[in-house]
Amino acid sequence: MSDGAETKRLIVGITGASAAIYGIRILELLREVPEVETHLVLTQAARSTIALETDYSFPRVCRLADVYHKTSNMAAAISSGSVPTLGMIVAPCSVNTLSCIAAGITKDLLTRAADVTLKERRPLVLMIRESPLHLGHLRRMVEVTEMGAIVAPPIPAFYQIPGDLLEVVDHSVGRALDLFGLALPGMKRWSTPGRERIAT
Repeated sequence: MSDGAETKRLIVGITGASAAIYGIRILELLREVPEVETHLVLTQAARSTIALETDYSFPRVCRLADVYHKTSNMAAAISSGSVPTLGMIVAPCSVNTLSCIAAGITKDLLTRAADVTLKERRPLVLMIRESPLHLGHLRRMVEVTEMGAIVAPPIPAFYQIPGDLLEVVDHSVGRALDLFGLALPGMKRWSTPGRERIAT
C-alpha cells in the first residue's frame, strides 16, 4: 500500500498468550479491507504459540501484514507518535504485556507502540486472554482503562449460531475491530426479528 493522506494504519500486536489465531485472523480479514495498512509486531513467545497452536508458519503470518516490524526494532516507524495510525490492537494480549503497558514499561517494540498509542490518545484495544483472574490482573485492567485503553476479552457470542470455531473467532475479531470503526463485510450482528417469542 502506498503512503499518503488516505492511508489508514492499524498496528496489530500478537503476544504469547494462548489463541494466537485472533491476531492471525485480524490480519487475514483486514486484507479484504484495502484502505487499511496493517503493521505487525509480535513477541518471541508469540512465535512459539503460533507453532504450537496453529498450522501457520512464522513467515506466513508475517506475510499477512502489509508491514512487519521486529520486536527488537525500537527505531521502527510505529515507535513514534509522529506516524499517524488508527490505533493498536493486541490480540491476544498476555497478562505480562498488560502489566507492562499499565506500568508504562516499554521493554520492546510491542509495548513501546502501545505506550505511544496511549500518549497520542489513540484507541488501544487489548484482547486479554487469561482466566480465572486474580486481584492483580483486575487492578492492571483498571489501570490501563483509566489510561485510555479498552479491555476487550474475546468472549464468545452464540446468538449468531456459529457453525464452527472459526466463526466464533471471527465474531470476536469483528467486535474488536468495530472499536476502530472498521466494519468487516459479512459480520453477523444481533437481530431480534424471528427470535422474539412470547412466553405462554
